[in-house]
Amino acid sequence: MLKPVEPQCPENGTTQTIEGVPSIYYDGYWVRYYKPPGDSLVARKQLIESLARRTFHHTEPGINTPGENLELARAAYENETEPRKKRVNGAMLAGSLFNRATDIFTEVVELSTKGVQISDENELMRECAGCFKEALEIGKCVRHYSGEEGIDELWGEPFKAFTMSLEQFYHSRYIKIAQAMRAIDTVVEKLRDIFAPRQEFAPIIPLLNELCDAAKREAETMRSDEAIFEVWPRYVAASDAINDFQPGVEDSDLSDAEFRRIYDGLRLLQRGKDVITYLSRARVPMPKTTAKFLASCNDYQAKGYVARRI
Repeated sequence: MLKPVEPQCPENGTTQTIEGVPSIYYDGYWVRYYKPPGDSLVARKQLIESLARRTFHHTEPGINTPGENLELARAAYENETEPRKKRVNGAMLAGSLFNRATDIFTEVVELSTKGVQISDENELMRECAGCFKEALEIGKCVRHYSGEEGIDELWGEPFKAFTMSLEQFYHSRYIKIAQAMRAIDTVVEKLRDIFAPRQEFAPIIPLLNELCDAAKREAETMRSDEAIFEVWPRYVAASDAINDFQPGVEDSDLSDAEFRRIYDGLRLLQRGKDVITYLSRARVPMPKTTAKFLASCNDYQAKGYVARRI
């Protein structure tokens, strides 16, 4: 008997309009597609500035050190010996390097608009590249604002935008968004496995499904896209629904052990929602954070929670 022919997945990079939305395929996911702007110094400058704002928004506070303080930041990092403090000084140095590179590139672009052509071998361009590269290397000290892990994928984006063509950069972003979508699916699937069999938590399943889809739509949508006025409210509403969820039981009917299990379940839901938020907003995979959450789910399951019949 002939086996049925398995449908072939599209090749990575395939573009197609799906339900009226231009999309591109990577690693099992169709991601909203945006045509890259023309590759010019001005376009590259605008992209790097946007990426810099976004990067500092998603990383720990206090590290957005001005580029003019680079020497002070470097001296503080080199002189610090206590490991925890040295990591923070390293993050501050990375921030200063990041800003110095952006400052230099901004000046280069402004000169080019006035007719002054500066080659890639110019000293300014070499220093700019060196600052971006060192910021990427020492960026391992930088943590996501949750404090759980470094976020090298996001921190390295301005350097990629400086060294790659804009088309190559955009495609690298689609790969990371697809990976973030996969991580969101993994988190939600685990939560469904835990709570679907439990009658008091069963109403959370459609809410999780909605959050999952809304988070992936949010991850793929640029803030400049008018679709954001539909995508963002939907995502916030889905997140709020998880926050507001309460199991269908009366506290007075619960034993201490049952109350603890319900309480721990709600905490797990909130933690899962937070991880989904981190992934969808950063738009990059966060393997340590995801793995840590999945381990917490396994610990919760290992307690042998049996569904309470209502």
